[in-house]
Amino acid sequence: MTTPHVPKVAGIEPVLPAPAHTVDPHGPKAPSGCAAGAPSDASSGGSPDGSSGTSAGGPPGDVPGSAPGVVPDISVVDQLAAVQDRLAGWISDLSTLHDLTERLARTRTLEDALHELLRAGASLVGARRGLVVLAPSDGLGPETTVGLGLGHAEIGHIETVPRRALSYARILDGLPERATGDDTRHATRDGSRAAGPRDDAPASPCTEIAEPDIPGEKDLDPRLREVAARLGYAASYAVPLCAAPFGRTGAAVWLYDEPAEPTARQRHLVGLYRAHAAEHLARLLELHRSHRAAETLRKELLPHRLPRIPGVRLAVRHSTGPRGGGDWYDALPLPDGALGLAVGSVTGSGPSAVAAMGRLRASLRAYAVMEGEDPVAVLSDLELLLRLTEPARSATALFAYTEPPPGAPGGPPVLPGGIADPFARKLLLAGAGHCPPLILGDLRTEFVETSLSAPLGMLACWEAPSVEIEPAGGETLLLYSDGLLHRTGEPMDRAFTRLHAAAAGVPRASRHDPEAVVDHIVRTMLPQGLDDPSSEEDVVLLAAYFEE
Repeated sequence: MTTPHVPKVAGIEPVLPAPAHTVDPHGPKAPSGCAAGAPSDASSGGSPDGSSGTSAGGPPGDVPGSAPGVVPDISVVDQLAAVQDRLAGWISDLSTLHDLTERLARTRTLEDALHELLRAGASLVGARRGLVVLAPSDGLGPETTVGLGLGHAEIGHIETVPRRALSYARILDGLPERATGDDTRHATRDGSRAAGPRDDAPASPCTEIAEPDIPGEKDLDPRLREVAARLGYAASYAVPLCAAPFGRTGAAVWLYDEPAEPTARQRHLVGLYRAHAAEHLARLLELHRSHRAAETLRKELLPHRLPRIPGVRLAVRHSTGPRGGGDWYDALPLPDGALGLAVGSVTGSGPSAVAAMGRLRASLRAYAVMEGEDPVAVLSDLELLLRLTEPARSATALFAYTEPPPGAPGGPPVLPGGIADPFARKLLLAGAGHCPPLILGDLRTEFVETSLSAPLGMLACWEAPSVEIEPAGGETLLLYSDGLLHRTGEPMDRAFTRLHAAAAGVPRASRHDPEAVVDHIVRTMLPQGLDDPSSEEDVVLLAAYFEE
């Protein structure tokens, strides 16, 4: 009979020794010390001439209930059963790893992935609590700490322990594991732990650290034992997280309520899982950095702060979709105390749209400074520039020119007696395919009737008349992008109605505060908030409150 074959399953190396060969029951007996379980002549009562002795139940190899002279092959049956048991164990482990890695692959943010890593690792090593520290070795961040079963205060307690005494901190710092006396247990390159003195061995960064009995190990830092006793954990197991191209990205540690240490099988399983988890974290880390760089670029292309103009108070809310869009806004002071307000949107998304948005906004600022009192001329020049330099792109825009306050140079005159006419401040605006503004006050809430016009870049020669309005003191002008309407998920006519109702529903006590106005409208229109990862739409909401 041939030896049963122990297969390899998905990278899990079999740890069983090869089964022994079947022994022929009718062949010569093996001498003492050869095959396991083979009796020697002396022990079996055999005679010197090789004849077998007898016993009260039949020949020495007989088994009760079997035919005389037939010896069943017990060793092969047992080995096959052991192989089947271990195959069943491997299949169970593979199923567990498959489920856990699938859950991890469904995470889309770094924070969600770190939480899932902690939860899955705790189930694999049999722990209840833990924490993971994200600290890429290239120093470009982000750096964060996420806990499982640990609050911010408890993580803060752990961080008061000196770094040289924290297992995960030693992994992050690339230090060798702490030596503890003559019989030192240290981490080897393959992740197993060896025992023996380390005096003649070069110090190398550890790959894992297990502290199976923190209260009982007197060589540990007293502060570590004090914090462990306060938080109620007695053992820990720490592992690094490494993946190309970042190298070390962080470390995870799981905490046991009682003295314990993961078995070899648990270490093997968590090693397979964290190899996959580290690669997934590396991808999310690269994506996070790309989004952060794009977000920084977008913020740099938009106003750092809103200007302070006499008689006008401003507020804005802006959010960009996950892929990065081209919605923008601007508020710029103009000569003689005038104010220019603009919102717009460039077609497309991603870095190219962001770059185009920056070029368009910078061009509009230049045209507004030179001829801002004529919004139609500003948009006409902007359309010509867009058509000549970027013929494949279109954009919408709305520009509003607000006259200086009464009594200021270039502004309307003050009435006799020093009284300013509340309706004397005029506002000229022109739009190119953009949503109409909304004016909100104690006596009215209505959309400003702007003339219909095509977006910039759509016609050979763009032209549209301007619209003049006279906002009264205490009224607020709202400029917004169509993303505010699209995010509601409703048809445009219903979205406009919803916006009108949201503006009309602003409490009277809040209508003199533009910050409160925009917050109320955002809460009403977007209950899920501005930073909704499920939406691809950019949102801009700019409010200008004209003081009384």
